[in-house]
Amino acid sequence: MDKLQLNLPKKDKNDSADPVKRYFNTYYKKQLAYPSNEVDAVIGFLESKGFDSSAAQSTGAVLMQQAKIDNVKVFELLDTLKGLDKLQLSYAVATILNFNRQKISTLGFRVANKNSPLEARNIMG
Repeated sequence: MDKLQLNLPKKDKNDSADPVKRYFNTYYKKQLAYPSNEVDAVIGFLESKGFDSSAAQSTGAVLMQQAKIDNVKVFELLDTLKGLDKLQLSYAVATILNFNRQKISTLGFRVANKNSPLEARNIMG
């Protein structure tokens, strides 16, 4: 099969502006680094709980960042999250993500109400 050819200019991997971009992207935040075994453990845990690969990576990055800020070991965090069911895990992850994002919007989820309201019963006259 032939290679896909595009009319887009080739992106230079050695951009001289990379250090400047990195500086301004992290101007108000300190840059955090994580050991590879912790990254793999968090992403693997989230994927085992049903997260898509890209969602597990982005959510895992936020979880590790919050763990480092709170001075909590990542494996202790995973042990704590391991005991949660899907609904509790979704609530915990949504809370952490909301805490780490801009305040103009929030993430949430909806749980279907299984209780039927009193007014929904049949009334015989």
